[in-house]
Amino acid sequence: MGNDGVDERPESLGRRRFLTATTAVVGAVGAGFAAVPFIKSWNPSARAKLAGAPVIQDIGALPPGQQLTLKWRGQPIYVAHRTPAMLEQLPKMQPLLADPNSDNTDQQPEYARNEWRSIKPEYLVLVAVCTHLGCAPEFIPELKPQPFDPDWKGGYFCPCHKSRYDLAGRVYSAQPAPANLPVPPYHFENDTTVVIGVDPQGAA
Repeated sequence: MGNDGVDERPESLGRRRFLTATTAVVGAVGAGFAAVPFIKSWNPSARAKLAGAPVIQDIGALPPGQQLTLKWRGQPIYVAHRTPAMLEQLPKMQPLLADPNSDNTDQQPEYARNEWRSIKPEYLVLVAVCTHLGCAPEFIPELKPQPFDPDWKGGYFCPCHKSRYDLAGRVYSAQPAPANLPVPPYHFENDTTVVIGVDPQGAA
């Protein structure tokens, strides 16, 4: 025994060192197990990965003047097949629009910042969520008078608060909606297959 009452015999010292080392190892292993759920939480779940996966769609059978609705990342996506008559209206709409030249670059990728807001003029791809309060705008492509606009030139109308967009998803001036409908990242795998969620190869 030492002066402080601690047993300093070799066998006692060896036992204490063993117990100290064992406790440290057990503590480290326990900390490792405790960390596993936390580290796992950094990895996206299978459902989250699926929600963000690209959506591939053949649009070869989509008739001119019609659109279909897809779902990507939990959001509805409109793919509209515009006719030559619809495309002819786009330059004429500029005086009526809040952002006719797509100067708000948050609303579309650079490759869709043109008069059609699309890669191919005939195909429009939009996130179908009104930029006011998130309602789904209705596709009303007919160039004829409507109850909400006697001089309607075709486009999108939000039934919730009456915001109007043209056939490129550009918002009219003085609407509740503050911005154009967003264009998601997308590209064409071939002439008739669109891939939503992935930019074209080489796009910034």
